[in-house]
Amino acid sequence: MRDQIDGVDINHRALREPRWPAFVAMFAAAAVYLALPERLSVGPGWLLPAITAAMLIPISISARWGGHRVTRLLAVLTNGVITLAMIASLVLLVEGIPRHLETPQTLLRSAAALWVANILIFAVWYWKFDAGGPVHRELPNGMSKSSFLFPQMVREDKELSWTPNFVDYLFLAFNTSTAFSPTDTAVLSRRAKLATMVQSLISLTIIALLAARAVNIL
Repeated sequence: MRDQIDGVDINHRALREPRWPAFVAMFAAAAVYLALPERLSVGPGWLLPAITAAMLIPISISARWGGHRVTRLLAVLTNGVITLAMIASLVLLVEGIPRHLETPQTLLRSAAALWVANILIFAVWYWKFDAGGPVHRELPNGMSKSSFLFPQMVREDKELSWTPNFVDYLFLAFNTSTAFSPTDTAVLSRRAKLATMVQSLISLTIIALLAARAVNIL
């Protein structure tokens, strides 16, 4: 990654958008692991939240001092670990359903936790990588390479400096998990289309498992 883009120092550039919502989302995605039974956890249930909390300390320090490259690397690593843990837990959940290893209450709690984690994790991924990340998005014409077309970007009275914040990507991730599509936001790049497909597939799997288990109970 270059130190400058269009003459702007991106390594020590102050962001207009605060980063704490994304950091809170990462920790919340890891914390839902506490709702899972030990069988569905990769290691002790407290391990993933503890690792995430420990990683958020250098991430926050780096973000505060403008070390965007270091912040990006650590954030990607942390969210990657949370993503792998979520997928592993989902695989274990699917594996155990035919053998009825979980009670209906445990299944419902675990599925809900994984569904929430799915939203938070992909919201962070979208926020972190769209148009090169938050630093690039705030540069002049930074949204020209965005993978998503938000409604605010096509309004006739739009502000030229408008850029999406974390809440916009959280809304996108929520819609993708509930409606299995981004609804009001168009997906432009192939990489983003693959990401939304994966998120929709995970959400559909969780909901289908709940439906199948509910029918079996009835």
